[in-house]
Amino acid sequence: MRKHVSMAILCLASGAAAAGTIYKCKEGGTVSYHDRPCGHAAVALEAQAAPAPSPEALQRLARERAILQEIEDARAAREAHAARERTRVQREAAAMKRRCDKLRLQRKWADEDARRAGRDEAERARTKATRQAEALAVECPA
Repeated sequence: MRKHVSMAILCLASGAAAAGTIYKCKEGGTVSYHDRPCGHAAVALEAQAAPAPSPEALQRLARERAILQEIEDARAAREAHAARERTRVQREAAAMKRRCDKLRLQRKWADEDARRAGRDEAERARTKATRQAEALAVECPA
């Protein structure tokens, strides 16, 4: 859309500058148009300058350009917000993975301690291993 508006402005502004003589040439049954005479069968055609754009058209063009800029700004803001949200979600996922990995490791250590514990410490080590397993199940259900 922005490209079309820019092209319209360019066409309106450059209409008078492009006016000049155009030559119609007939050679071998074909017709061609050139900016210079092409020989014996050239017919000069006078190109008319484009009329000046109306003030209403220029105002409408300015309004449309402003609307287009608002739309582009809103799109850029939405994209920036979405990018920040993706980054936040990725950080949270990474933090949760680290926490779950830490809890899994603590559970593994508690299980190892329970297996290695003597008779007196066995009950305490099993309780600790059970609590680590429960903490892991609460924090990381999967």
